[in-house]
Amino acid sequence: MNLPKLFLVVAFVMFSIIGTMALFKDDKNPTQETVLVESSQPIEVEFEQEVRSVELAQQDSTENLTKVVNNLEEKDVSLEKRDQDLPQADRIEELFRKVNPRLPIVETITYKSKVDWLKGRPAWVSDYAGHYKTSRHFIARSLNSKRDYFKQNISLGDRFNVFRLDKEVNFYLVVDTTRSKMWFYYYDKDAGEKVLLKTYDVGLGRVDSTQTSGLLTPLGQYTLGDKVGIYKPKQKGWFNGDKIEMIRTFGTRWIPFEDEYCESCTAPAKGFGIHGAPWVENENGVLVEDINCIGKYESDGCIRLKSQDVEELFSIIITKPTFVILVKDFFDAQVPGVEKR
Repeated sequence: MNLPKLFLVVAFVMFSIIGTMALFKDDKNPTQETVLVESSQPIEVEFEQEVRSVELAQQDSTENLTKVVNNLEEKDVSLEKRDQDLPQADRIEELFRKVNPRLPIVETITYKSKVDWLKGRPAWVSDYAGHYKTSRHFIARSLNSKRDYFKQNISLGDRFNVFRLDKEVNFYLVVDTTRSKMWFYYYDKDAGEKVLLKTYDVGLGRVDSTQTSGLLTPLGQYTLGDKVGIYKPKQKGWFNGDKIEMIRTFGTRWIPFEDEYCESCTAPAKGFGIHGAPWVENENGVLVEDINCIGKYESDGCIRLKSQDVEELFSIIITKPTFVILVKDFFDAQVPGVEKR
């Protein structure tokens, strides 16, 4: 091989080496334009026979999470709104007050010893109570203008409230077992109207997962009975075969359930009732009311109220047909009549 041919071969080899090195250099250092083009392309994956880009799938995931959060927030807002929508009232004094405003189911009368409906002897508070189907405790509170249900001294010309004889009235107690609250309504059957009188805090039965209600307190609608009780310290009676100081178990008042009033009642009426908070001895050995049980689930199934509440309720309802509606949510209860405020 002569010199010119040798030079051409060497030159060809050198150019080949330089070209190869340039190719490797380009692969290791792509241009910025190439990077942008590659990164702008979504990577696609197959998911349940549907082709989606990773970028779009991430967007869908974010949207779904946002929807879940929004739904939870809306649910919380809805629950809060439902609680805000719960009715509240305290119109009890309008039953006992001898001047307006008074509720239309009561009237104020003036005491006199001789009355047309009773002949042969003077009329007493108990006679007025029987005639007007109003408890003596109700008359006493109106007469005394305070929460004194026992003082029943009366003189000619004294004024007090009684239930009107021309009104047919039923009472309804709606117990929300979730919120531990009770709503007290009267239903004027003639007018077809219902009025919320007051809302009370209550104590209920212990949690029991074997019961339909989830508690020892049942669900359903019940009537209240007339075998009521009034208890004071040291007064004893029989309970579960033992002679006990009744106030320690039933507080100052007892109103029993009488009958089941619907097929959906989760337990028979027998044994259940409404009563006061039990009384216990304090650190000084003095018997006092245990109001800490109110708002809690600690009873054997009965509805507990503070003494002042159960005594108030007792004075009003024991002479009228009364129904207890126990529900998990207040808004599930159905009290007859058109709401009147």
